[in-house]
Amino acid sequence: MLAVVLAAGEGQRLRPLTFSRPKHMLPVAGKPLLEHIIRFLVSAGLKRIILVVSYMKEKIQNFFGDGRRFNAKIMYAFQEKPLGTAHALLTAAEYVDSDKFLLIYGDVLTKNDNIINLLRFYEKSCADAVISTYYVQDISKYGLLEIKNGNVTNIIEKPENKSSGYINAGIYVFNSAILDTIEKVKLSVRGEYELTDAIREMITRGYTVKAYELKDWWIDVGYPWDLLRANELLMRDLQTDIRGIVEEYAVIKGPVVVGRDAVIRAGAYIEGPVIIGEESDIGPNCYIRPYTYIGRRCRIGNACEVKNSIIMDGTHIAHLSYVGDSIIGENVNFGAGTIVANLRFDDKPVKVTIKGEKISSGRRKLGAIIGDNVKTGIGCTIMPGVTVGPNSILGPNALILHDVPPNTVVKDKW
Repeated sequence: MLAVVLAAGEGQRLRPLTFSRPKHMLPVAGKPLLEHIIRFLVSAGLKRIILVVSYMKEKIQNFFGDGRRFNAKIMYAFQEKPLGTAHALLTAAEYVDSDKFLLIYGDVLTKNDNIINLLRFYEKSCADAVISTYYVQDISKYGLLEIKNGNVTNIIEKPENKSSGYINAGIYVFNSAILDTIEKVKLSVRGEYELTDAIREMITRGYTVKAYELKDWWIDVGYPWDLLRANELLMRDLQTDIRGIVEEYAVIKGPVVVGRDAVIRAGAYIEGPVIIGEESDIGPNCYIRPYTYIGRRCRIGNACEVKNSIIMDGTHIAHLSYVGDSIIGENVNFGAGTIVANLRFDDKPVKVTIKGEKISSGRRKLGAIIGDNVKTGIGCTIMPGVTVGPNSILGPNALILHDVPPNTVVKDKW
């Protein structure tokens, strides 16, 4: 069966990380988000894949190529303008050469067992479409499915109430009827052609649309803190694999991956699950805590502590620094004694400004989200939930209380 992956979105809610890459190329658990999806599809037997791309499409195409190294055949469809999910599928229609296919959003992660079981359910159901569903405590951020006797009767986008319920999990199996139906879809109030409107049209026309509940974990990576949660979920099954150098008196506890030519220096204490990329240099005398991913060619200096964070390639964190529950971009340089705080005094969930609006992360502990090529001076302190745009400089002893735009120099306080 063919798989279509919608990977055209810009990811504005994931700023500042997506100023320099598509959201689908953000790293979690040692690989780009989209690579995890492709590997799950391939392991489920879906080796012919169409990627619908747009924003910074070259970064995706250059990384995945024709898919050969992932044991897949990858083709690309280009969505010239961001006109919605139905429009994105329509751009791939010319490549859809079978009467049934799987479609998945490129920011949705789940276990491959869920995909395998969804396909089996579709084959047995004789339905025209199957929508994956997942039970959540707060339906207000998702599309709520109304289900009767296993059939989907309606989809309500982002209901105002915050009750629990079964939501649209963004993984579908369709027959060719969906492509005919999309032609009838009109622009939504958001100015987009919505896939959910096409599915409603299918229901109206009398097509059978079934719901399949995902049994294992699932996550929609829409906000920066979702990357941390995805990182945790993907690292649950991590197996120890030491390919670098671990010096005497360094301690490795639990599942830890150390890439080739990486060095773990004496006195380092690494508590897995942790992934450390190739050519990185860790320690001496530092503490790397669980669910941390450190990319390639990174440097974590003497007496540093890193907790539950994503540190991207080429970043240096100098001695005596602390990074907690944070996402740090590529080629960032922290001066000695840089502190990234991750806990509010009032112990309430940390808020982050997303597209001009303060949003609760729902997390008691959340540090900073820092773009590429940021530099801090010695003794810099960054408050919980702060974002720092790429190419910014935070001076010695600077206190960062609010978000810093890209290409900004802060001398003492912001």
